[in-house]
Amino acid sequence: ARRRAAPYAGGVTLRRNPVLITGCSTGIGRASADLLLKAGYTVYATARRPETLVELAAAGAQILALDVTNEESMAAAVAEVERAHGHVGTLINNAGYGEYGTVEETDLDAVRTMFETNVFGLARMTQLVLPGMRAAGTGLIVNIGSMGGRITFPVGGYYHATKYAVEGITDALRNEVRQFGIDVTLIEPGPIRTQFEDTINTSAAVGNSQSPYADLVAKVQEVNAGAYDSKLLSVGPEAVAKTILKAVESDPPKARYLVTAAARTMVHARRLGGDLVWDAIIARQFAR
Repeated sequence: ARRRAAPYAGGVTLRRNPVLITGCSTGIGRASADLLLKAGYTVYATARRPETLVELAAAGAQILALDVTNEESMAAAVAEVERAHGHVGTLINNAGYGEYGTVEETDLDAVRTMFETNVFGLARMTQLVLPGMRAAGTGLIVNIGSMGGRITFPVGGYYHATKYAVEGITDALRNEVRQFGIDVTLIEPGPIRTQFEDTINTSAAVGNSQSPYADLVAKVQEVNAGAYDSKLLSVGPEAVAKTILKAVESDPPKARYLVTAAARTMVHARRLGGDLVWDAIIARQFAR
């Protein structure tokens, strides 16, 4: 059921303010902070290195240092917002990256580090804002997942595992906190033109010419490069930011939003075709 509208200030629903966003130094986080500022929201933009946020500060964002792998840093950032506003109106869990490599060869310490950011950081930020949201009787948590939380490509298994984890956490959380007036939504982007491709292609487990998987890894890099270069398959981070704004301004938001036509096509192909069809698609796509 749709709730009675909350008071408005300059067209912005008060109960969605303020907005706290993790990982704003580049890409989706930066574009989302910029768009939400332009829409009139009070935005707390965060990054491990706050000096990367100078342009957002000039645009009107409140800037905070925040490392989602550090308990003190996370707690301090949430406490700062709550001191100023009583509670976090919207948390956008955006911080994340991809550590790519085959299941056999990838360094598990690197995998653990990725899980600390992509999963445990998201979970801890959520834990920290929920008491204030419950006390206020309102709030929104936006988790940035991926189409890679619903489909899996070779050489990305551990990254996909983090995004599958985000799917599970989000689905459970949505039905746990609804009773307190808190909404939860999941954004599932397809290929987005950010620095993500550069990160996955420089992963420690990628680029070993002596690997028995060298040909497969090279093909995956080739396919990725083609997807991110294609304006038919990929979009800029602004497209994700627009979807986030739509979710923030929806009452209630949808449970999940797939972003890009490519993401919708592949996810539905996986769902409708089952394992045999999906494996055939992967075998054909990555054949050398």
